[in-house]
Amino acid sequence: MAISDTPESTGTTATASITTTTTTTTTTTTIPQVGSDVRRRPSATVVREVSDSTSKTSLPESSDNSAVRDDGESCDDDRNRSTAVIESAKPTTSGNGSGGGGGGGGDNKIGNFDDRGTDFAAVKLAYRPSAPAHRKNKESPLSSDAIFRQSHAGLFNLCIVVLVAVNSRLIIENLMKYGWLIRTGFWFSSRSLSDWPLFMCCLTLPIFPAASFIVEKLVQQKYISEPVVVLLHIIITTASVLYPVLVILRCDSAVLSGVTLMLFASIVWLKLVSYAHTSYDMRAIAKSNEKGDVLASTLNMDCSYCVDFKCLAYFMVAPTLCYQPSYPRTECIRKGWVARQLVKLIIFTGVMGFIIEQYINPIVKNSQHPLKGDLLYAIERILKLSVPNLYVWLCMFYCLFHLWLNILAELLQFGDREFYKDWWNAKTVEEYWRMWNMPVHKWMIRHIYFPCLRNGIPKGVAVVIAFLVSAVFHELCIAVPCHIFKFWAFFGIMIQVPLVLITNYLQNKFRNSMVGNMIFWFIFCILGQPMCVLLYYHDLMNRKGKHE
Repeated sequence: MAISDTPESTGTTATASITTTTTTTTTTTTIPQVGSDVRRRPSATVVREVSDSTSKTSLPESSDNSAVRDDGESCDDDRNRSTAVIESAKPTTSGNGSGGGGGGGGDNKIGNFDDRGTDFAAVKLAYRPSAPAHRKNKESPLSSDAIFRQSHAGLFNLCIVVLVAVNSRLIIENLMKYGWLIRTGFWFSSRSLSDWPLFMCCLTLPIFPAASFIVEKLVQQKYISEPVVVLLHIIITTASVLYPVLVILRCDSAVLSGVTLMLFASIVWLKLVSYAHTSYDMRAIAKSNEKGDVLASTLNMDCSYCVDFKCLAYFMVAPTLCYQPSYPRTECIRKGWVARQLVKLIIFTGVMGFIIEQYINPIVKNSQHPLKGDLLYAIERILKLSVPNLYVWLCMFYCLFHLWLNILAELLQFGDREFYKDWWNAKTVEEYWRMWNMPVHKWMIRHIYFPCLRNGIPKGVAVVIAFLVSAVFHELCIAVPCHIFKFWAFFGIMIQVPLVLITNYLQNKFRNSMVGNMIFWFIFCILGQPMCVLLYYHDLMNRKGKHE
């Protein structure tokens, strides 16, 4: 194998040749010896080209991997276009260890000459004035054609720094101007400890799943017929909601206590409906399987109908609203991970309470009813409320859907943890409702939307029915604890139906994901929740003022 270089030099250059002969290879090394008038550039790169009859390999120098021109391109292209190639290598030895006439001292000297001469020569080849600096068409990083192909991690970090700095200043300014406004009266009034009826109601909610289990056991033993089963499940599920509503309305309790109880009651209702509906469907499939119908064989699932109390008990505490006999499970519980998530949950819950008491309460107290006062003043209040309301909503989402549901899933070893998708990238209102709350979305699809389609109901009507069910429970969870029945939440959810059509039309017209996402955030941050929160909060404060 022969290794040769022909370096370009400006001074007197001598070439020494060392030939090493082994049993298998003959190596010729050409060593450039640079005169004293050649100065060294330490930032240069040396490329060694080792060639034989079958291969050619480029080896970079250890200290400086690649020289880079001012325009950011590698210097390899310049060297490939150059007429001279720099090459240096130490003599190759074979199995007997003999290196030929140079010896060990000669090797060290070769290495020194290599570092001096080729360093400077490589720089000369890389920075030649005749080497082209522009070789292909390129877009600016922020141009419309290239902006989405760039990494914006630095700008994202900048936004975080600016966000922290601005909000820190606002918090300090708020504390200096208004002082510490946090109080516990809104969340836990002096009557909170006497809210034992709500607490007892919450403890008695498991009665309804037990009643549903008894009904399923009776129908499994064929003691009751299918129409009776349906009627009993309707009575049980309806009672599971009406019972907490009546208890809250009879007790003038704190708002937070009432909201918590209504959320538990709504979850129990959704789970019981899923349990009854799934059990009914499994019985129908089992009967079809007994008759030899094709339906059961075409379904890729376990169609056996089994009534197991352990399955129902696990389902009632699992972070899902859709019943099935078994779920994907994890192998172990990560106790350290659970502890870290609990700490995060406490911190973000405190942040949420701080924003509500320190910002939202004063804004609402100093406002008029948005539908009764001056229009410009109402717009100003809504815009001022939109930012803290958005922060509270994001904290609530993170605490509930990420932290709490993942903690619960980890403790129960529940495997399917897709509790939400990337709803923040939604281009339409429809995409948002399909991605932000996956447990409810899967329940709606499984027990309302597709059953309506299978019964011949048009797709548009099925969507309206799904939004109607959602609107009813939003109203119950807000109006009942506040003792205010103005149906703001109900109309706020039902107005999503025309917004779905409008945002879908705009998305199809503009064909741009950025436009659709901006429209979604505008509706979400300004026209949606802040308006509803301001209406309910204002009416609640007026009601509390009248009773005090």
